[in-house]
Amino acid sequence: MSGQTLTDRIAAAQYSVTGSAVARAVCKATTHEVMGPKKKHLDYLIQATNETNVNIPQMADTLFERATNSSWVVVFKALVTTHHLMVHGNERFIQYLASRNTLFNLSNFLDKSGSHGYDMSTFIRRYSRYLNEKAFSYRQMAFDFARVKKGADGVMRTMVPEKLLKGMPILQGQIDALLEFDVHPNELTNGVINAAFMLLFKDLIKLFACYNDGIINLLEKFFEMKKGQCKDALEIYKRFLTRMTRVSEFLKVAEQVGIDKGDIPDLTQAPSSLMETLEQHLNTLEGKKPGNNEGSGAPSPMSKASPATTVTSPNTTPSRTVDTSPPVDLFATSSITGAIR
Repeated sequence: MSGQTLTDRIAAAQYSVTGSAVARAVCKATTHEVMGPKKKHLDYLIQATNETNVNIPQMADTLFERATNSSWVVVFKALVTTHHLMVHGNERFIQYLASRNTLFNLSNFLDKSGSHGYDMSTFIRRYSRYLNEKAFSYRQMAFDFARVKKGADGVMRTMVPEKLLKGMPILQGQIDALLEFDVHPNELTNGVINAAFMLLFKDLIKLFACYNDGIINLLEKFFEMKKGQCKDALEIYKRFLTRMTRVSEFLKVAEQVGIDKGDIPDLTQAPSSLMETLEQHLNTLEGKKPGNNEGSGAPSPMSKASPATTVTSPNTTPSRTVDTSPPVDLFATSSITGAIR
C-alpha cells in the first residue's frame, strides 16, 4: 500500500475540476500512502483556516468524509490532519468543531484488510475519542487548554475558585482521553501513528502545564474555601496524584522513541505531608477532628507543606527544583515553549 493509489488521484482530480483547492489539499493530505500527511499540504490547510473566504465547515466536512474511508491509513491521516489544524490552524477551526454535536464516530472502526489494519484500528478508535474530547473541552470552557497562557499570570493560575472547580474535571477528562491512547514503543511502526503520537505528546506537555497551574491555584486558595469547595478540591488533587504515574509512563515512551530528553520534563513525587495537611484541614471543617486551623485568622498550613510534585524543567541548567513555600510553580513551561510549538 505504498504510494498514492488510483483512487487517491481520481479524488484529487475531481476536486481540481470543481475548483475546490481546499478539498483537494485534504485529499492530498489523506492518501493511502503509509506516511504522515505531507508538510506542504498541512501548511496549505493551516493557511486556509486564516483566509476569510474559506468555508471552515466545508473543510471540516471533507475531513469527516475522509474519516469514513475503509482504509486505516486514510482514516488515521484524516484524524492527524484534523488534530494538526486544531493545534496550528486559526482558532475558528476548533471553534467550529466545538459547535458541532458530533465529530468522529469511529468507536467501532475496524480495518479487516490485514493484521496491521487490525492493530492500527485500535489506535484510531482511541485517537478519535481524544479529538472528540478536545473539541468538547473547548465547547465547555470556550478556550483550548493547550493554547492559553501558562504560568503565574496564566489562565488557570488566575481563575476564580468556582470556575476552577468546574474546569479542572474537564481538563482531567481531556488528559485521561489522551493517556488512553496507551501506545508502546514497539507499536509505533509507521509514519502515520508516529505523527499522531508527536501531536499527542506536544498536547500532553501543554495540558499538563495547565493542570499544574490549576493545582497550584487550588492549593493556594484551599484554606480560604468553604467546606464543600475544599472537599471538591481535595478530590481533584487526589486524582492529580493518580495521573502522575500515567503521565510519567507516557513520557517514558516518548523518551524511548527518540524524543529529545531536553523536551521531556522530569516529574518527581514530593512527600505526602501536603495530603495529610489538606485532609486534616477538611476534617477540621467537617468537625471530625479538633485542630488549630479553624477560623479565618488561623495561619495557612501551606507555609509548611511541600508541593504535590517537584518538576524539573527541561533545557534548564542547572536543574531547577521548586521551593516548598507557596506559591509553588509545579511545572515550568517557559523553557520548553520553543520545543512544543
